[in-house]
Amino acid sequence: MYILIFIFGAIIGSFLNVCIYRIPREESIVYPSSHCPKCNTPLKWYNLIPILSFLLQKGKCRYCGELISPQYPIVELLNGILYTIIFYLYGASVDFVFYSSIMSILIIISFIDYYYQIIPDALVAVTLVLAIVYKFTLLILYKMPFNSLDSLLALLLGGALFLIIAIASKGGMGGGDIKLISALAFILGVKKTILNILLSFIIGAVFSIFLLLLKKKGKKDTIPFGPFINIAFVTTLLLGDKIIEWYISYFFWG
Repeated sequence: MYILIFIFGAIIGSFLNVCIYRIPREESIVYPSSHCPKCNTPLKWYNLIPILSFLLQKGKCRYCGELISPQYPIVELLNGILYTIIFYLYGASVDFVFYSSIMSILIIISFIDYYYQIIPDALVAVTLVLAIVYKFTLLILYKMPFNSLDSLLALLLGGALFLIIAIASKGGMGGGDIKLISALAFILGVKKTILNILLSFIIGAVFSIFLLLLKKKGKKDTIPFGPFINIAFVTTLLLGDKIIEWYISYFFWG
């Protein structure tokens, strides 16, 4: 079953690549059908097999021979792995549908922000709407209480903190980052939102130092923060309880 979930995730990952390419260009994600961005040749089904087509074609377009960005198999592989992890944790459930959907949206946001330094408002809005629908679905189907106050406080806390940082840094933090952390905070609640924010700065610092050492970025270059927020969110979602438990036991009960 896990293999099927991975394959399903990889197939969805192929569609995510279409979104990453077309959304910043304000193109339809449905029409026209997939084609080579270099020679515009429409791609056949056997050119679109997730991961395998890239490997079999040796990373080149079958028609014009131009190199294909490694982003394509990376996104497919990443989405497949995340879907498999979420399925392992939640099984066939509403939770799996929600969190796998959120993971896919965050992958799109991360790559768009990395390439273009923008976070589309529509994707953040979809994230928040899905979160609201998910919480009410749990309430209706499973009678699970929806702590709306905690979610709203988390949304306000995340947004306020990033707004203060944006003002203090004079634009170092973008409006897209503020909206993104607010939407994700609504999902996590106050306690895990604080962890998400802390981890995003830690991860961001490590990656930034790494890029500076490799001379991929200079000291004055802008490094998009959205991917760090999203990596921290995934980490918080999967390991947040254990991290918080470790922190409390080490620093307060040690």
